[in-house]
Amino acid sequence: MTARTMHAAVLTGPGTIELARVPVPEPGPGQVRVALEGCGVCASNVEPWLGQPWSTWPGEPGGLGHEGWGTIDAVGDGVDLVPGTRVATLSGRSFAEYDLAAPEQLIALPEPLDGQPFPAEPFGCAVNVAARADFQPRQWVAVIGAGFIGAVVTRLAAQAGARVIAISRRASSRALARTMGAEVTVAMDDHWRIIEAVRTITGDELCPRVVECVGAQWPLDLATELVGFGGRLVVAGYHQDGPRQVNMQAWNWKGIDVINAHERDPAVQRRGAERAAEAVASGEIAAEPLLTHRFGLDRLGEALAATRDKPEGFVKAIVDLGVML
Repeated sequence: MTARTMHAAVLTGPGTIELARVPVPEPGPGQVRVALEGCGVCASNVEPWLGQPWSTWPGEPGGLGHEGWGTIDAVGDGVDLVPGTRVATLSGRSFAEYDLAAPEQLIALPEPLDGQPFPAEPFGCAVNVAARADFQPRQWVAVIGAGFIGAVVTRLAAQAGARVIAISRRASSRALARTMGAEVTVAMDDHWRIIEAVRTITGDELCPRVVECVGAQWPLDLATELVGFGGRLVVAGYHQDGPRQVNMQAWNWKGIDVINAHERDPAVQRRGAERAAEAVASGEIAAEPLLTHRFGLDRLGEALAATRDKPEGFVKAIVDLGVML
């Protein structure tokens, strides 16, 4: 009997993705196979795609993809989940037509999300960032970077009653932030001009909460300047391209709390994703304006390039596993 095969994206070298035919994985005990409909493209995919000093090739088939969704296709021994159930995945090989996951890595999708793309991991990440930030009514919150995470965090902060200042370099991102509830938007163009603008907006008090959502040195420096005395600096940007320098004198002087808001406890990640699915299903968070660019699996390289370059209007790319364009 000939083994079934599937398409899977394989990272074969710096900046090089190849579409391969590989065996469809079979679920073992305690595993679930998901027939994937799509997978989101994460900004954290860009650095490994471009090649990091510790990278090795070829990568695992489907590797880098950790924002999948689809339908349970088969289950292994000891799993009581029902094939045909629509789920989002928190597994890690979802740039492929099928992926294996443990039951605790799956989020059952509410009925209102039927037929809709839902990358659970980044939505859940934003929900967990907001929880760690602990936004309070009427307090000023600066969100630095109004991409996907920044936009969702802006929405959640506004819903908590906070007054959001969204700071972003692209006009389209600032416009999106306003639809998500930002009270003020500021162009991310000049360090000192931004600081003076925020001082003016806040009556020279600066912000009790600052959420850095970019993952680069300058935004982290800017966040240090914008947080007020006794405030909270929340690092939501994914800093994966080397060490950072921080102004410890300013951190000490201001007496601020610094929180790295990337949750690593799988149970916390799952709770955030479940809460996010409920929020999108209820309309509390609008997903459609955030999922702006779609690609077939054979165009994953283009999707990664768009994620890196962020053309005007770009928020997030998703890969449609049902389409080869």
